[in-house]
Amino acid sequence: MARLIFPCKSSCLARTSLLGLISSAPVKRSVCSVKSISGYRCFSALEATHRRNYRFPHSLPYRARETSRRLICSIATEPLPKRVEESDMDAPKEIFLKDYKSPDYYFDTVDLRFSLGEEKTIVASKITVFPRVEGSSAPLVLDGVDLKLISIKVDGKELKEGDYHLDSRHLTLPSPPQGKFTLEIDTEIQPQNNTSLEGLYKSSGNFCTQCEAEGFRKITFYQDRPDIMAKYTCRIEADKLLYPVLLSNGNLIEQGTFEGGKHYAVWEDPFKKPCYLFALVAGQLESRDDTFVTRSGRKVALRIWTPAQDVPKTAHAMYSLKAAMKWDEDVFGLEYDLDLFNVVAVPDFNMGAMENKSLNIFNSKLVLASPETASDADYAAILGVIGHEYFHNWTGNRVTCRDWFQLSLKEGLTVFRDQEFSSDMGSRTVKRIADVSKLRNYQFPQDAGPMAHPVRPHSYIKMDNFYTVTVYEKGAEVVRMYKTLLGTQGFRKGMDLYFKRHDGQAVTCEDFFAAMKDANGVDFANFLLWYSQAGTPVVKVTSSYNAEAHTFSLKFSQEVPPTPGQPVKEPMFIPVAVGLLDSSGKDMILSSVYHNGTLQSVASNNQPVLSTVLRVTKKEEEFVFCDIFERPIPSLLRGYSAPVRLESDLSDSDLFFLLAHDSDEFNRWESGQVLARKLMLSLVADFQQSKPLTLNPKFVQGLKSILCDPSLDKEFIAKAITLPGEGEIMDMMEVADPDAVHAVRTFIRKELASQLKSEFLSTVENNRSSEEYVFDHPNMSGRALKNTALAYLGSLEDTEITELALHEYKTATNMTDQFAALSAISQKPGKTRDDVLADFYTKWQHNYLVVNKWFALQAMSNIPGNVENVRKLLNHPAFDLRNPNKVYSLIGGFCGSPVNFHAKDGSGYKFLGEIVLQLDKLNPQVASRMVSAFSRWRRFDESRQTLAKQQLETIMSANGLSENVFEIALKSLA
Repeated sequence: MARLIFPCKSSCLARTSLLGLISSAPVKRSVCSVKSISGYRCFSALEATHRRNYRFPHSLPYRARETSRRLICSIATEPLPKRVEESDMDAPKEIFLKDYKSPDYYFDTVDLRFSLGEEKTIVASKITVFPRVEGSSAPLVLDGVDLKLISIKVDGKELKEGDYHLDSRHLTLPSPPQGKFTLEIDTEIQPQNNTSLEGLYKSSGNFCTQCEAEGFRKITFYQDRPDIMAKYTCRIEADKLLYPVLLSNGNLIEQGTFEGGKHYAVWEDPFKKPCYLFALVAGQLESRDDTFVTRSGRKVALRIWTPAQDVPKTAHAMYSLKAAMKWDEDVFGLEYDLDLFNVVAVPDFNMGAMENKSLNIFNSKLVLASPETASDADYAAILGVIGHEYFHNWTGNRVTCRDWFQLSLKEGLTVFRDQEFSSDMGSRTVKRIADVSKLRNYQFPQDAGPMAHPVRPHSYIKMDNFYTVTVYEKGAEVVRMYKTLLGTQGFRKGMDLYFKRHDGQAVTCEDFFAAMKDANGVDFANFLLWYSQAGTPVVKVTSSYNAEAHTFSLKFSQEVPPTPGQPVKEPMFIPVAVGLLDSSGKDMILSSVYHNGTLQSVASNNQPVLSTVLRVTKKEEEFVFCDIFERPIPSLLRGYSAPVRLESDLSDSDLFFLLAHDSDEFNRWESGQVLARKLMLSLVADFQQSKPLTLNPKFVQGLKSILCDPSLDKEFIAKAITLPGEGEIMDMMEVADPDAVHAVRTFIRKELASQLKSEFLSTVENNRSSEEYVFDHPNMSGRALKNTALAYLGSLEDTEITELALHEYKTATNMTDQFAALSAISQKPGKTRDDVLADFYTKWQHNYLVVNKWFALQAMSNIPGNVENVRKLLNHPAFDLRNPNKVYSLIGGFCGSPVNFHAKDGSGYKFLGEIVLQLDKLNPQVASRMVSAFSRWRRFDESRQTLAKQQLETIMSANGLSENVFEIALKSLA
């Protein structure tokens, strides 16, 4: 492979233009490197045979075209100059699903010994290795990054330098023994300097690990891939005074002390696992202890570990854990398989939590909660994530994924399971609304941009970048479609067969599909396309009624838009749940449907059927309902039965009718959202044409009827009267206009607040509570509705309302109400806002989780020019760029304000560009998540495109850029 070397002085435009051409060229290629080589920028290039075949678009400036052409034509096929160090030649390597090969060697047992120190940590591993094919003479290649090799032995004999090969990423044994052998490796690492928070690192003075996806290679040399499953033993040695608690996976089988004030603990995990599930924690921690008795009568010890002062805040986490364990037994028949389950909370963590076998490690914000410091949303998140990581014990640990392309096999499935758990613990409709809102606000834009990828990606450069809303949330929707098609009992049969076939194995998405299909004896036709095709299908529906024949027809057409690397798509398998409403708003009884030339009964055990699931599998098809004696109004995609964009011929009056009468509560909410989106888009067009804005009285009346309906769940009302977000509306526009969308949404909120002021005031008054905080659905619903009403009122320029919000702030007895009042006050700049923000910080400055809320609230503010305030907050003593939670709160929060992040002068883009480059040197995973905010820059006007692109080009031209940031920036520019 020839290499193209760019002098640093060559224009960024030329380099980036050439990159774009290389990445889109219809010839064999590899991805571009970002390593710095003696003052040059080095990018991998096309095979030399193709280098003269480029045709540069005339839209590219002449100078850039000529510079790029000369650079391509000057590619030499000789090796790189000798001055280039081998470690510098490592180029980001694109890994493809199609290239998967089974490992040449497997590991049977892994014995690890950690000697934890303040300056360095020594890791000794002893691995039993055996070849996949008896008599194999293939080399054994081990992954390793940032490791210092001390020694290596094979069957007790120490190897010399000529017996192995070591580079910056691998340790290779060219000629290992044939048959089974023992491999011993001693390495030195420095966890205290590990700011990436991958592998073994220190958090607030404690040691902890994060090995998913590829962190184990930062601990010791190993085949760091999920299909290498082995039984682990781990011995931890450390200073007893500094690290009194020593934890790892499995069962504690030995512990003791020895000279020098040190002690040790030995842990043994009886279940085979991949190395990404290995975990170690050592530090000064105390635990909340409880027990759970399984359905078979085994007593399981439960321990949640935190610093001593935080133990009182773990009661809700323990409640959530026990509830999840019982739910998994009741719903899926799955019982916990060990006698001990540990959870550890750490403040420095890239992710939300990690499901390491029997030793879950959590971000503190998803464990610690008290009424004074955590909101209802925090309590709900803890419930869901505690459940999620526990459910992984079976869907991820006992049955794991063969390779990282199958990530959704464990994550999408487990997200579905935690969604169902949270639904059963609260309001199913409200939970469904929240999940669909997240899908639309985050996953749909990803599916429509340069970062679009299938639920099972075809390739990646850095696996960390594929822990995405597509893999998780869209993956969960794919699992939900199985349940929609098979029903609760059929889905359970499929799950049972999946575990029976694959317990203890590393498997693929096809294995899960086969279990569902075989257990129920069904044909799912093209269902597997959900795993391989990116993009959100657009489903169009038209209806017609034949009064003479008493038939009602629904005609469907579907199209999956082109996405990077997939210009042409096949029709998808789309389950559409449908009900028909009569003129009184009641569900009609459905008897039969004519489809594909046959009349199909929809009756079930002689019971009346009020809703059915249509299977749309072709580009165009029609379903005709029989025995329909009046023109119905169809309720389409009930419960949001497929992750698609639905376009129908329903009129506004039809939507208002469904909003008032639909028995499917999700579709009642959805009808209101469709009306709101149509209204907002219409007003955006008026705003852009400088027309006066007026609010449709029928829309106001519709929201008023919902707000004042005592028969409705209060949390549902809160969701139903909340307008679609600005990002969701921009996502529907051909050219996104953040200023117009923000102006329109602000106008509608103020109009609703003004016209429904008395109703909102009554809502606040009627839902106050002086009782002790309880996290349950009735109490949470009342708070949600009250605080939604207060937020509307807070948009008004009204002294009475300001006093009301201040009263709510000062008298609040819990964080949910206090923070909601603070948010209402903070909508308007001025002394009152500044005083209350200062008061809040003074009160909570010693609680870092609450301070993160304070950062986020200010960062997300739509106050004009807020970027300067956020810049100042970077220097606040409570902010630390090395802590992911603080970065997500302040930097991520700022990116969540369309009006300021997308400021016309480019100040928001410039701010983020600078931060990404600083972050990348500390924590590439977090930096790559931040740079993804740039990924949809082409959606905006030409001026914003230019400004955003400049920042991406600046990032790409930086020396020493990580693979994480490089991959996102490159795809964004492509």
